[in-house]
Amino acid sequence: MVHKYNMNNFYIVVDSNSGSIHVVDELAYDILDFYKDNSLSYIQEKLGNNYDKEKIKECYLEIKELENQDLLYSKDIYKNMINNLNQRNPVVKALCLHVAHDCNLKCEYCFAEEGEYKGKRSLMSLEVGKNSIDFILKNSGKRRNLEIDFFGGEPLMNFEVVKGIVEYGREKEKEYNKKIRFTLTTNGLLLDDCKLEYINKNMDNVVLSIDGRKDINDKMRKCNNEEKSSYEIIVPKFKKLAESRNQANYYVRGTFTRENLDFSKDVIHLADLGFKQVSVEPVVADKEEWYSLREEDVQQICEEYEKLAQTMLKRQKEGKDFNFFHFMIDLTGGPCAAKRLVGCGAGTEYLAVTPEGDLYPCHQFVGMEDFVMGTVVKGLTNEDKYKQFENSNIYAKEDCKTCWGKFYCSGGCAANAYSNNGNILSTYKVGCDLQLKRTECAIMMKVAEANV
Repeated sequence: MVHKYNMNNFYIVVDSNSGSIHVVDELAYDILDFYKDNSLSYIQEKLGNNYDKEKIKECYLEIKELENQDLLYSKDIYKNMINNLNQRNPVVKALCLHVAHDCNLKCEYCFAEEGEYKGKRSLMSLEVGKNSIDFILKNSGKRRNLEIDFFGGEPLMNFEVVKGIVEYGREKEKEYNKKIRFTLTTNGLLLDDCKLEYINKNMDNVVLSIDGRKDINDKMRKCNNEEKSSYEIIVPKFKKLAESRNQANYYVRGTFTRENLDFSKDVIHLADLGFKQVSVEPVVADKEEWYSLREEDVQQICEEYEKLAQTMLKRQKEGKDFNFFHFMIDLTGGPCAAKRLVGCGAGTEYLAVTPEGDLYPCHQFVGMEDFVMGTVVKGLTNEDKYKQFENSNIYAKEDCKTCWGKFYCSGGCAANAYSNNGNILSTYKVGCDLQLKRTECAIMMKVAEANV
């Protein structure tokens, strides 16, 4: 499968199955419109008014040689892996601990309903936290490197339990010869010097929630006391944390909605504040919500991604570069084949734990009772639901089979697909369109960097 596009004056051709990226001239770009289904003479006749026929022949033969080398129109060698993949018996490698189903912000778009997740406000006990550590250690098989993400609501509202879980994890990982990587997501309101010091010593990564410009952030991320600006409270704290971590191992992470379709300005605003690790992501919400993204917004959003990519290239030359999460791509190695086929591992390798110890496929499914997978004490008991996620891959999704970008997104987000279509094996069209554009931008940036 071949995909071609023109961006930033580069003619780019992607061979999906081999992962080969080709930067071609305009002649090759035009020949590819006819190459696969037509003869050389037909192509010479079709393009003869614009190009010399000998040049067309020469270029045609070069394309054929790339095809012979399996660098263009290569075969899909991954389909045959599915049977083995479905019998791989995946192990648990990551848990998202909902240490607080409570929050001190009331964000407009929060899928967690201000931390309640369709239930009641509650905090995880240290006992449930310890049981969670025991669960992942016992269910991680031979995998040595594990991850525990502290999430909410707002996890700093239950910080003593966070510390207790970390301490217990450090004790137990030695017993099992494992290494646990701890991460934490916070809105920053409760962040102080003591917490910052602890976080820097114990958290491998930190996600700092902020939506960008002050007016956008404060409209969407409101303090319980609406007279206060969450932006003014958190920006100094986040800047201090980023500098204390040498501008690494953290992200400032925002959400853009229909309120700020010009979100590239929010990304640049965060970069201008001095943040080097930035992620601003599209909201996923019920289509009836005033802030939700719609299909008619896709073109503008795609144009915004292109604008952002070109701005970032310009800033690189000026020495003002930064990383944007959705443009980070590895064209030389990247995820292993299994990871490309099954994605994030929600429901099998990655699970979310509620304050009461219930297991869900991921944090976005929490509160949907049909998706309870078991408990950290009893283990995974919902075998039918487990099998659904275990058998989820890009070849089980009809829309993915013919998509050039399937090996880059691995089939997209199961939670987003379910929220929009009621089926984890479906796709979320708006999300797919935006993912493909981000992939095009990311590839273009790699091409531009290589052609400096």
